[in-house]
Amino acid sequence: MRVRLKILGEKFASRLKPALGAGLASVLLAACSTVQLIIPPAEQPLTAETVALLGKKDMAAGAPIFVRIFKEESELEVWKMRGDGRFYHFKTYPICNWSGDLGPKQAQGDKQAPEGFYSISQTQMNPNSKYYLAFNLGYPNAYDRAWGRTGEALMVHGKCKSAGCYAMTDALAEEIYALARDAFRGGQTSFEVHAFPFRMTQEKLDRFKKHKWYAFWRTLKEGYDFFEANRVPPIVAICEKRYVVNAVLSTPQQIDPAGRCPRFQRPQLQAFTPAPAEWQLASERITVLGPKARDASEVATSTALSQDTYASAPVGSNPDLPAGISALGFNP
Repeated sequence: MRVRLKILGEKFASRLKPALGAGLASVLLAACSTVQLIIPPAEQPLTAETVALLGKKDMAAGAPIFVRIFKEESELEVWKMRGDGRFYHFKTYPICNWSGDLGPKQAQGDKQAPEGFYSISQTQMNPNSKYYLAFNLGYPNAYDRAWGRTGEALMVHGKCKSAGCYAMTDALAEEIYALARDAFRGGQTSFEVHAFPFRMTQEKLDRFKKHKWYAFWRTLKEGYDFFEANRVPPIVAICEKRYVVNAVLSTPQQIDPAGRCPRFQRPQLQAFTPAPAEWQLASERITVLGPKARDASEVATSTALSQDTYASAPVGSNPDLPAGISALGFNP
């Protein structure tokens, strides 16, 4: 009897094992299906809304980008290249915080945010920043070094905290980082960042004719004006301790940033004119809402007080100048 029971038990166990195995596998698969894949911030895809806007503007996600920063207005612009080789405005983002005053950074610890023309390569992208996400502006560049300026790790990053950097909210830092990341993956080897004290209209510049940085800002304005007219970032050389805008060498050679400028060619581009059906797209400006710790009027006032003479005419007081005309880069 015991032998018969043992045989029956073995048969039952042999039938039960496959059933248990299948059941366990089902439980494990069900458990795995509930586990969500965690995507790090640096690999977060663009939102569906952003992808849709790219499509609306006929911009490829991997197309090259160009970035402009305006301190006084606390704004960062992203432009993207379209099929005609010109750059079109994508979005204007609020800069949550930046430190210091209008004027370039000069020394480590002065808490000034840089101004000038900077180039960002893929190695300057920081997916592991303690400020969420970041890219290094590349300060000091050759111009800054020619003037003996010091400092390091000047970034555009998240967390809305600044000690010489341009700080965004995390959500906006993520989108800007993703736009740059996708441009690199699309083949762009580096992108330009032009950091200005303010929107470089003549009217705004004239407020600070006696300011110690007026001559420097006039040079920056050359780069601003070139892009406004052509919708292509200018090639910028550095020699004689100054920026030279739209400077092309006829033959490749090393340029000493503090040495004598060589003979440059100054190519004349055909000024940007939108196709007849694209005037609205070319002039459209999408501005993202968000916090700004710095007040533009207070920044302008403090800068004015730092000079002997201040042209007090309010910005926009010229009735013959249509609102926003300086930002269009062409006559509407």
